[in-house]
Amino acid sequence: MTRTMEWAARGDHMRGIPRKMVIMAVGAFAKAVANFLNTTTVHNGDKLINLVRSRPPGVPLITVSNHMSTLDDPVMWGFKGFPISDSNLARWALAAEDICFKNPLLTYFFRTGKCIPITRGGGIYQEHMNEALERLSDGEWLHTFPEGKVSQEDAPIRRLKWGTASLIVRSPVTPIVLPIVHRGFEEVMPESFLFGRRPPFPLCNKRINIVIGEPMEFNLPKMTQMAISMSRNLHNPTRGWPVLSPSGLDEAAQRCLYTSISEQIHASMESLRSLSKKLSGATSLNSGQVEE
Repeated sequence: MTRTMEWAARGDHMRGIPRKMVIMAVGAFAKAVANFLNTTTVHNGDKLINLVRSRPPGVPLITVSNHMSTLDDPVMWGFKGFPISDSNLARWALAAEDICFKNPLLTYFFRTGKCIPITRGGGIYQEHMNEALERLSDGEWLHTFPEGKVSQEDAPIRRLKWGTASLIVRSPVTPIVLPIVHRGFEEVMPESFLFGRRPPFPLCNKRINIVIGEPMEFNLPKMTQMAISMSRNLHNPTRGWPVLSPSGLDEAAQRCLYTSISEQIHASMESLRSLSKKLSGATSLNSGQVEE
């Protein structure tokens, strides 16, 4: 399978000028929506900024968050103090192919904006997941929405898809994983506003609350052995997944391992969601500032 407009996603495409222009324009838009049109409060923002700017060389970063609207990315990176307009530091993101890559113009825009097309329902071994792995191999920052789609209900974090867990396991260098939970984007860009459709522009005078957690650590060798042990008595239908090397994980063991990792991420995100509800109701927060 040919990767969608992969040449436009390369850093050397036209000397990187299109990428810089797109990242700067999107960054300006995100900052305007987050800071001028609305009020954004960030808890533990310095943790994210430090990991984006100065994590160990060659170590990739995966941020994971809930998915409240089609504007979550990029506006969640528009808070004060975050280097959103730096094309070298900007995140790579997994983006839904049926929404962001509908035609050549949109495809070029999102590709130069460091987005990787993902076919929802296409499985964890679809071709563009290999591209995401290549970016992790380069020590890059990748953002994912492990819930898989937008949900604007004030409800617990949904069951996470296995794609993010598979990237953590398959990455040549184990990435730093940073959970994030936010509230308010469902009011800035509601799914049903005018005749059951989204508004043409972001809404104003809303409160956005972003809570950034602590880096998660996974003891993958230990978790792998546990997954192999747990999988011996499982007899689920197979999907033809390849055996992972060098660990030798077959499909049943992979399922156990991905489930275990996803459950840990889910628990961390749910804890942040509870904290977010408390913080969003607190009057002592300073609007538009990065909270310690």
